[in-house]
Amino acid sequence: MINRSAYIKRLEIAIRRSPVTALLGPRQCGKTTLARMLCEGRDATFYDLESLQDQRRLENPEMVLGSARGWVVLDEIQRMPELFSTLRVVVDRPGTRARFLLLGSASPDIVKGVSETLAGRIEFVELGGFRLEEVKDSIDKLWLRGGFPRSFLARTEADSLAWREGFIRTFLERDLPTLGIRVPSPAMRRFWTMLAHCHGQTLNASDLGRTFGVSDKTVRSYLDVLCGAYVMRQLQPWHENISKRQVRAPKLYLRDTGLLHCLLEIPSRHALLGHPRLGASWEGLAVEQILQRFPSSEAYFWAVHSGAELDLMVLRNGHRYGVEIKFNEAPTATRSMRTAIEALHLSHLWIVYPGQASWPIDDKISVTPLQDLVLP
Repeated sequence: MINRSAYIKRLEIAIRRSPVTALLGPRQCGKTTLARMLCEGRDATFYDLESLQDQRRLENPEMVLGSARGWVVLDEIQRMPELFSTLRVVVDRPGTRARFLLLGSASPDIVKGVSETLAGRIEFVELGGFRLEEVKDSIDKLWLRGGFPRSFLARTEADSLAWREGFIRTFLERDLPTLGIRVPSPAMRRFWTMLAHCHGQTLNASDLGRTFGVSDKTVRSYLDVLCGAYVMRQLQPWHENISKRQVRAPKLYLRDTGLLHCLLEIPSRHALLGHPRLGASWEGLAVEQILQRFPSSEAYFWAVHSGAELDLMVLRNGHRYGVEIKFNEAPTATRSMRTAIEALHLSHLWIVYPGQASWPIDDKISVTPLQDLVLP
């Protein structure tokens, strides 16, 4: 069992602070397990909204939830979005003694009405796959297999790959139709594979649409749903009022490198090290781990058409910090990095690489391993 105490602490604080807490993340990332660990030894009631029996128990939700006490966990809440209006009524009643924990596999943006219905009453906590701090020295294993618990903890590489194949098939055949994408799963598999080949690149919706045979508007709508299901990330560009012509399209990443490697048919570390998407894969791992480690920070990438770019710019505590991600044993500062520091007024820039040692290049640039990156 992997210790996820940081998330348990965040959830305990959120539940004390707000009448409704939502724990959101992709399917199979460990939300239910974490909720059961959190509720162990407490007065708690669980409802699995994919269970027909529990759906029937909630046929009169206002009466059932209104009389509840202790902690009430509603798993897969996106299956019954009508419960959001009931929860608003229940938590606004004087004397309500229950605290509600909602577990969901879809973001509030694609669960109709949640943000408006429970505004001011709900706090969101996002759970991803395993983080570097949780798996300690297993960074290579985390990179290859991804952070989904059953993939990472599988007995063999073959077992891990088989689990990821099953996850992709189930996601395409069962989950996407419930989120509004009613495309045959083989066609959607091709689309997702195309996105895997674009991992770490800026979005060109027109090119993707022509290849897939749909409009660029349809491509963007599919992407929004995949991002809302926490399997894709669109990292937005930063625009600065400078004379240079800047890139304005978002960057695309699969949020889990294990799924990326499965879609790109990379079965082993040996195959990964010889693959042309090696650098992009490492960049995706680093971006996701950094954004999980500093969830309250705003993050963007920056690039200009003349060539200068920055993989990640993080706004934190009133400062701008830069992160450049390199799969290189001895990375050095480049002209592009110095341009980014000057144009964006960065307080500091870190070069993240897969080694073990840290060292300063000058007063504005340092080299650091991914697991050791700390933003002030």
